Amino acid sequence: MRALVAVKRVVDYAVKVRVKADKSAVETAGVKMSMNPFCEIAVEEAMRLKESGVLTEVVAVSIGPKACQETIRTALAMGADRGIHIQHDDPLTPLGVAKLLAKLSEKEKPDVMLMGKQAIDGDNNQTGQMLAALMGWPQATFASKMTLEKGKATVVREVDGGMETVSMGTPLVVTTDLRLNEPRYATLPNIMKAKKKPLETTDAATLGADVTSKQKVLSVAEPAARQAGATVADTAELVAKLKEKG
Repeated sequence: MRALVAVKRVVDYAVKVRVKADKSAVETAGVKMSMNPFCEIAVEEAMRLKESGVLTEVVAVSIGPKACQETIRTALAMGADRGIHIQHDDPLTPLGVAKLLAKLSEKEKPDVMLMGKQAIDGDNNQTGQMLAALMGWPQATFASKMTLEKGKATVVREVDGGMETVSMGTPLVVTTDLRLNEPRYATLPNIMKAKKKPLETTDAATLGADVTSKQKVLSVAEPAARQAGATVADTAELVAKLKEKG
């Protein structure tokens, strides 16, 4: 069985995000970039499934500029067998990403498509659902536990009311949540081995996907600064302050 794992290059989670002076986008020049944390969880789950003998091949795919190849190499260092880079320099909507992944899935014919439930830059939480719709595949989102066997998957999902267990056939789309696993660190020997693993490059035109966006970002702004707190001497003063604020 084969797994395709989508990995996204984002601003590192520990970096304070800054908006460009023209308010057109987030500043990425000279900023540390890394793999989206939810995507790391997806790669880790794919590797665990392969190590248990369920999967025979794990393919990491990333969409974006050439620098995305670094993110693919990280996935290869974690254990993925090969990588595919879909070259695209312009911003993409979740639907555009889903269209590209759908075309690639038609070519690669995976048994399972794994991806993070969302990216920490856009927080859209849409691509997995859109991909499943385009492919006509079942989907299991917000996965906190999963088992996979020939032709069948059982996934425990995190929902507002608790946990939901679903069973479905393959191929399917699974989006990963935080509690699914703890991603491994790539060791130096594996980082060196990753440099020799195959990495294919393609683009939207070659895949035959129309990723023309019907959306336009008008402005990007930082959230308003929080007001400083105040210290009160006793409960009576607290009550008075609350009444004053309405």
